[in-house]
Amino acid sequence: MRRQVASNLAWMLTERGLQVAGGIGIVAMLARGLGPEGFAHFQYAQAVVYIAASVALICGGEVVIPRLVANTDPAAQHRLVVHAFGLRFGAGVLAYLMIGAFMLVTQQGPETWIPALILGIAVLLREPSGIVTAWMQSHTRTRPNAVINISSLIVKAAVVGLLFWLGNQSVPAYAAAISVEPILAALLLAQFYLSRAPKTPVNADAGLARELFSNGTLFWVSFMLMMGSRRVDQLLLKPFVSLSEFGAYAATMQILDNFVTVASILAAGIAPMYVYAQPTLAQARRNIARIAVGMVAVGVMGGLIIAISAHWIIQLLYGSAFASAAELLQLAAIVSALVFADVGLTLLPVYMRRPQLVAIKWGIVFATTIVVDSIAIPHLGARGAILGYAVANLLAIAFGIAIWLRQTQGTPAPHGAKA
Repeated sequence: MRRQVASNLAWMLTERGLQVAGGIGIVAMLARGLGPEGFAHFQYAQAVVYIAASVALICGGEVVIPRLVANTDPAAQHRLVVHAFGLRFGAGVLAYLMIGAFMLVTQQGPETWIPALILGIAVLLREPSGIVTAWMQSHTRTRPNAVINISSLIVKAAVVGLLFWLGNQSVPAYAAAISVEPILAALLLAQFYLSRAPKTPVNADAGLARELFSNGTLFWVSFMLMMGSRRVDQLLLKPFVSLSEFGAYAATMQILDNFVTVASILAAGIAPMYVYAQPTLAQARRNIARIAVGMVAVGVMGGLIIAISAHWIIQLLYGSAFASAAELLQLAAIVSALVFADVGLTLLPVYMRRPQLVAIKWGIVFATTIVVDSIAIPHLGARGAILGYAVANLLAIAFGIAIWLRQTQGTPAPHGAKA
């Protein structure tokens, strides 16, 4: 069993590492192929799609996986998978309509709404097909999903690379290339599951659908607030700055998105043994404090390296056309260390199984980002957006520290905590 768990973790970390490396290479080709203005249009469309995609995160793995683990009957699992898929697909359709509605209301030009509608295809496919990933995880089988995701990533990178090699400068063409990944992954996941699922028909059960919806609502709200807080800055920034400045900011945040992913990878690798397996809250708290301090050290060290190397990184990845992004990257890289602290501290409410605390935290981050950006961006431009990023993450850390301080040392572990 331990060997299987270690193998699954290795495949997960390998996939995440390749996703980060591939993402950096793909973004570099997008920036160089499209130029600052084309890249700005692409990034704005992607930000809109990213926020809308959170609507499709209904009935996530935290709701589905425990149910699948508790009931191993194939017919019962198939029934659950079908109903969860239906909820996710319906939410995906709603999210796609929201993308179109936003583009109409804000009167975006075709250089933005066409790629947004193309990129929005992922909203219709990624989360609904993700139910198969949850089914695999319940059976402790992460390798097939990792292979599918890596294969899809390679195909996407190849198509983007071909467009770049041909000198293509069409934003919709690159959007279509990016959409190859979710389409291929969805098809492969569907084939994998349907070839193994029971062939018996499933009748619609409104009661089960309502139960899945209600149980996942709190997590759903948390994900929407989290994803909204990560991209709303770009929606607020675009009307106040030039396309070149917006493109420079978007390029900066793309680099930092890949950097702060390291925090999630570290947490995923450390938490199961050093946090979730602890029998008492006191032990978990002590370990979380150590983890948070260690992650801050990693964040500060990495942020300083990125800040010192900012000009070289921008030149290497994006070219001289994005030279103005170097100064923004220096500022944002130092601030990004805050994210590492937040990820470490968030392990405590997860350990206590208090998702409402996570939802409150992301609500604070989302509201703070909007307020600070709305005040600072008109005066400071992209630097105002970085200020909003810093203040929001500082408040997230303060919230995490407050939760940590309020817990008593002798409190036993929550009922059902992993041992």
